[in-house]
Amino acid sequence: MFWATKEQVDGHYPKDEKWLKRIGEKTLKNYQDYGLDIKKELGTDDFLEIGKMVRGWLIDYLTSGPMVKMVIKGIHAIDMVRKIVGSSMPAEAEMGTIRGDFSVDDATAANRDKRAIHNLVHASETPEEAAHELQFWFAPEEIHDYKRAEEDIMF
Repeated sequence: MFWATKEQVDGHYPKDEKWLKRIGEKTLKNYQDYGLDIKKELGTDDFLEIGKMVRGWLIDYLTSGPMVKMVIKGIHAIDMVRKIVGSSMPAEAEMGTIRGDFSVDDATAANRDKRAIHNLVHASETPEEAAHELQFWFAPEEIHDYKRAEEDIMF
């Protein structure tokens, strides 16, 4: 368990325009889906500016309390963990997943409150993202390799 600094979380999330615009586009789509006026509520309809706002909200949220970090390794680890945690939109996550059982937050409520979605868990989406996060959040001596008892039977 640790308490991340703003600098750490700032380094965790991409700053490139492509990523920021993608976040802005997702936010705009959510507003459109619910018939809300994004320009009226956020003061802009520019994808890049919206992405920067959301990124700032994420930094504020992730530094508002302690976090637990862990590494999970194994066959299809990324896919399997993403199944366990559920959809990144908690209100859409299946029951029986971490997000589905412990949160009902969604982008509309978060955006209207000008805050990050209260997503309880983060899980890497790609091997590249996982590699960055492993290197960013963990010192080499914090990552342990070991053989589990069932490995000889399964593999």
